[in-house]
Amino acid sequence: MSILVETEREGTLRQRIVFNDHDALYADAPASAGGEESAPDPHDYFDISLATCKAMTVLMYARRKEMPLDGVSVRVTRDSSNERDGHYRLQVDIGLIGDLSAQARDRLLEASEQCPIQKLMTSGQIDIETRAHLGGA
Repeated sequence: MSILVETEREGTLRQRIVFNDHDALYADAPASAGGEESAPDPHDYFDISLATCKAMTVLMYARRKEMPLDGVSVRVTRDSSNERDGHYRLQVDIGLIGDLSAQARDRLLEASEQCPIQKLMTSGQIDIETRAHLGGA
């Protein structure tokens, strides 16, 4: 998989994100950083990846275990006040919709902790190699 990010308009921070055959997404920076706040910022996409992974993990687990889960909602609340010190805190609240016992809710919450993005964020090693090219990527 390859993701291409390009400046949408000269003089702005807004970026156009294209990957595979999907429609383009956009990212921008907050006004405090010189952006126009016209789209989610990179931190938002980081947080979104956790929320969507947890939702999908819970739904797949419930489907596999034939649990009566009708839907799920995930709210992520960010505290980045100490990010410069290397501490980024995310509070995740999961709403489980369906006729579920307390035991089933507990099992679904445990399953959410196994989402691959959470594992990557909390215990994975990520190696990044950045190279510069003249012109487009």
